Amino acid sequence: MFNRIFGKPKEQANASALATLDKLNETLDMLEKKEKVLEKKAAAELERAKDFSKAKNKRAAIQSLKRKKLYEQQIEQLGNFQLRIHDQMIMLEAAKATTETVDALRTGAAAMKAMQKATNIDDVDKTMDEINEQTENMKQIQDALSAPLGASADFDEANSKVAARCRRATGLELGWFTMKR
Repeated sequence: MFNRIFGKPKEQANASALATLDKLNETLDMLEKKEKVLEKKAAAELERAKDFSKAKNKRAAIQSLKRKKLYEQQIEQLGNFQLRIHDQMIMLEAAKATTETVDALRTGAAAMKAMQKATNIDDVDKTMDEINEQTENMKQIQDALSAPLGASADFDEANSKVAARCRRATGLELGWFTMKR
């Protein structure tokens, strides 16, 4: 009763679909065998009708042709049954594929939801702040390591002062530079 209300468990439903497909395949095989038997019977009746016709027995020939016609109707009916079974198999396989697709999407959505719960925007902001802080610390360390030490620092400072005086003397410092012709 609970299966009708709440549905079958997924494994049970999947096994049920496979069992149904197997049963449909068995039925299809059985119908194909019956069809072959009926085709042989129809061919035999045609041969009997020919034999009766040669023997000038029209009544027996007509009866054989009627039986042949009945066998052909049964063959056509079996063909329709086979077509219905093929349709049912295709629909069942499509439903199974759809169910598996929905289950996969559901699993993906649940995983995404769990990931989103694990990371919220405050954690992301905090992490980004930490990364920016570490990057700024690293820049300061690199600047400190790349600064000249001792005599080379004094030499660089003296060169900077001399270069500034030269620029002022020649009027090349910003704001003083004008081009005349």
